[in-house]
Amino acid sequence: MSLYPAFLKLSGREVLLVGGGRVAAGKLRGLLEAGAQVTVVAPRISEDLWQPGVRLLRRRFEARDLDGVWFVVSAAPAEVNRDVAEAAHARRIFVNAVDDLASASVYLGGVVRRGAATVAISTGGRAPALAGLLREALERLLPADLGDWVTSAEQLRARWRSEGVPMEARRPLLLRALDEIYGAREPA
Repeated sequence: MSLYPAFLKLSGREVLLVGGGRVAAGKLRGLLEAGAQVTVVAPRISEDLWQPGVRLLRRRFEARDLDGVWFVVSAAPAEVNRDVAEAAHARRIFVNAVDDLASASVYLGGVVRRGAATVAISTGGRAPALAGLLREALERLLPADLGDWVTSAEQLRARWRSEGVPMEARRPLLLRALDEIYGAREPA
């Protein structure tokens, strides 16, 4: 199966998190960092999920919990994940069912962030631990100032757009500009 990688704009959008344990708490941080409006539903909710602005529903998942939701993460037992996936599919909502390949329509990967630069890697849900190891390797390889590269590229893009530079010509120009910035630095 071939996947289509994408980055979701969740800021200000309703997201449902099903599950109240440690795994759900691990997913909550990323959702909040993305600006999502998160509702957590689970019969038992750990204190790690008690975060400002997070709506907590201490009960079992119900299909109506998906009303108005853009995205759902289910970090629950397999039978609950299946119920969530079935209800989400009927509403055409993508669901990440944590460690449950059969119930997921979205697989989250290992993520490295450097300022506005985000690099993600996925194994299509088949080997999450490997994605984590690859993420750690990428963290070591990517320069600490990668966020500055984005700032430079953003400024150059604006200039090139105003000058009418065709898109196909921009990548070589960007490479040359980055070479000038970082090539000027002598190795220690």
